[in-house]
Amino acid sequence: MNILLALILVSILMLIAAGIAFFWAVDHDQFDDMDTPSLLPLLDDPDQPPPPPDREP
Repeated sequence: MNILLALILVSILMLIAAGIAFFWAVDHDQFDDMDTPSLLPLLDDPDQPPPPPDREP
C-alpha cells in the first residue's frame, strides 16, 4: 500500500515537470513556426558537391 502513495507522488511530480517544460517551451517560442521544419528535408543541401556527370560508353 505504501508503494501506491509513492507512485502517486512520483506521478504528480512528473506531471508538474512536464507542465513546467511545456510552458518553458511556449515562452521560448518553440511552437511559433510549425511549417518550416517539415519543409527543410525537401530543400537542396548547398554544402553537398554536385554529382559526377554520367558517362556513356
